Amino acid sequence: MKRHILLTRSFRNLLMFSYFSIKDANEVLPVVIKKFKNILNMKNEVFKIQSELENNPKYMSSFQDYVIKKQELNLALSNFYKSIEDLEKMGVMIKSIDEGLLDFPSQRFEEEVWLCWKDGETEIKFWHGKDEGFMGRKPLSVSDESLV
Repeated sequence: MKRHILLTRSFRNLLMFSYFSIKDANEVLPVVIKKFKNILNMKNEVFKIQSELENNPKYMSSFQDYVIKKQELNLALSNFYKSIEDLEKMGVMIKSIDEGLLDFPSQRFEEEVWLCWKDGETEIKFWHGKDEGFMGRKPLSVSDESLV
């Protein structure tokens, strides 16, 4: 895995960038899937709390109940965004939470491409160009050594 370190102007945050080989992407995939499932759970929790806040008359009749529930929603939202950040810090990009699409940056013949994963798949089996999306997915060949 080629790693590049990018430093922010303030040097407080250390950001990592990696190109993934097929092997690298498949090795980290179990952790990525676990983190993605956590994101889905966090998203569902946010929607549940928001629905309670909007639809339960209890929260319209008491400032105290409303403020406490709103603080619960704020915490759930913060945790949701932290879970996204936690996954993307690995170098994996979320393309769609709802559709379960994640991409791993890679290179093929010196061209930047995405290794593509969809929720439910057990390994990385597809790739697509930078400007293509899910519809441009192409299967990896068994011996595709051209990817980093």
